[in-house]
Amino acid sequence: MAQKEKETHEGTIALNRKARHEFFIDERYEAGLALKGWEVKSLRAGRVQLAEAYVLIKNDEAWLHGSHMTPLNSASTHEIADPTRSRKLLLKRREIDHLVGAVDRKGFTLIPLSLYWKKGKVKMEVGLARGKKEHDKRASEKDRDWQREKAQTLRARNR
Repeated sequence: MAQKEKETHEGTIALNRKARHEFFIDERYEAGLALKGWEVKSLRAGRVQLAEAYVLIKNDEAWLHGSHMTPLNSASTHEIADPTRSRKLLLKRREIDHLVGAVDRKGFTLIPLSLYWKKGKVKMEVGLARGKKEHDKRASEKDRDWQREKAQTLRARNR
C-alpha cells in the first residue's frame, strides 16, 4: 500500500491544493522566508494565496514569485505595501546547489506547497516537481475516486 503523504502541519497558514493536481512532487524542502512586518501580520490573519506562486533561483538565491499577501488596513503607514513582491527563501547552500542542478534538467520546476508556523517562524514547504500530462491527471482522479468508493463500501459492511 502506498505511503500516505504528510497532510498538513499544525499551524498551517495556506496550502497550494492545485500543486498536487498539476504536478508530481518528487522531493520536498523546508525553507524560511524573509518577510517584512506587515507581511507577518497579514499571515497571522490568513490573508495569503499560493495558487499562482512559483520559485525561481537567481544568483544562487531562491525567490518566491507570484504569491499574494494582502496587507491589513492597520499595516504601517510609513512603508508602501506591495502584495505581490518577490520574497527571498532561506535555504541551505547545498540544498540550493541540488535544486539548481535539478531545475536545469528538463521538466522540473519548484513550487510552493504549503506555508506554516514552526516554533514561531514562518516556514514554506517547497516541492521539486514534474508537470503532469492530462492522462496522468485523469488517472490520479480515477484512483482517488476508487479509494473513496472502497472506503465507503468497507464502512457500510462494518455497520
